[in-house]
Amino acid sequence: MAATAYSTARLGGAPSLLPRRNTSSPLRLQDAPRLSLLRVKASSDDNDTSVASGDELIDDLKAKWDAVENKSTVLTYAGGAVVALWLTPVIVGAINSVPLLPKIMELVGLGYTGWFVYRYLLFKESRKELADDIESLKKKIAGTE
Repeated sequence: MAATAYSTARLGGAPSLLPRRNTSSPLRLQDAPRLSLLRVKASSDDNDTSVASGDELIDDLKAKWDAVENKSTVLTYAGGAVVALWLTPVIVGAINSVPLLPKIMELVGLGYTGWFVYRYLLFKESRKELADDIESLKKKIAGTE
């Protein structure tokens, strides 16, 4: 109750609205509520299946890598992807450092979003057209078209 009572002492002529400090007993860690800890023990069966699935995964990756005919092309694309991921934050940081360019880019993005909603999402026919375009793109990527 002493912690919630307000002090009526005057400091510099104004009443203090801060709660009183209870200086008789400092806050101790032993007074904090304790949480029960949940202990989980893994059985040996779970560990064996995870090792086996890990070995299967490695064997599967080796088989897929051996099936690739143009290994140099795959390595070139992978290297290009790593370089692109490394350069992306550098380019975005450079664009953000130009004073007006981030706001202009934001306006361009908002304008394109508005156009996309009007063109593809607002009307039923255009939504169907968008769904058809997405399906044809999926087929091209999968190689079934």
